[in-house]
Amino acid sequence: MIAPHATSAPASVRTVTKAVVPAAGLGTRFLPATKATPKEMLPVVDKPAIQYVVEEAAAAGLDDVLMVTGRHKRAIEDHFDNAFELEQALTAKGDTVRLDSVRDPARLANIHHIRQGEPLGLGHAVLCARRHVGDQPFAVLLGDDLIDPRESLLSRMLDVRDRYSGSVVALMEVEPEQIHLYGCAAVEATAEADVVRVTGLVEKPSRQDAPSTYAVIGRYVLDPAVFDTLERTPPGRGGEIQLTDALQELAAGGTVHGVVFDGLRYDTGDKADYLRTVVRLACDRDDLGPEFTAWLKEFVAGLEDGAVADRRRQAA
Repeated sequence: MIAPHATSAPASVRTVTKAVVPAAGLGTRFLPATKATPKEMLPVVDKPAIQYVVEEAAAAGLDDVLMVTGRHKRAIEDHFDNAFELEQALTAKGDTVRLDSVRDPARLANIHHIRQGEPLGLGHAVLCARRHVGDQPFAVLLGDDLIDPRESLLSRMLDVRDRYSGSVVALMEVEPEQIHLYGCAAVEATAEADVVRVTGLVEKPSRQDAPSTYAVIGRYVLDPAVFDTLERTPPGRGGEIQLTDALQELAAGGTVHGVVFDGLRYDTGDKADYLRTVVRLACDRDDLGPEFTAWLKEFVAGLEDGAVADRRRQAA
């Protein structure tokens, strides 16, 4: 396994200042909860998932964030806006803790919104950001992947972009039987332990066709050259414009690198992973962890005792 690297440059010297957060998907795996509520707004403990993503971008020094949303996603815009009536009510009560929590989302960064007319794939969502981004490199953060705030993955990727130019993708080694769930990278080693050169990319390959066990996870730092490539990228898997296909073309030119990540990542992409994420983050909270962990141990012990009792009854 290629080892992780934690060194990062100060945000003040960054050449990348803009982040794009695609949030236009229909969230069909979470129906009926997402019939009227954007999947990105589902709470992870007491914050919507998308807030964790924006906090990560801001912590890495990216103070210009573009949300690519769709119809029925107005709740996302409202969350990152001021809520005057609520703020006034909390101020009148002297509830400064909740007042700060309400104000924080709007203070994270300069947040902009654009609508993707129809969900035509991640590549198309990125292409929607072209006018806002212009000819600058930019980061893309997907809301299904939450990176623990103690990790420095995005900062490390920005360092690699500064050093090598081109585009940078985040990679994570997964079990071979899971690779069909991800984009997969063919890689070559570099002089840096946690940095590889990406020579090819395949979107959700079978285990037999996968060039490696390195999966692309939801963090990218992209060169603006990706826009011209996306313009001529035809629909691929699922009839959608795949970002992986565009990066494959750039990788063939030797301009894509990968940062291998071996830290804490939380997946909210399906129901079971979402529930695991909520439990893990709740257990890690100073204000919730001790009490919740104690209850969880009792609950699991009760499940095990119940399973033992069921087996005894069946044996009898």
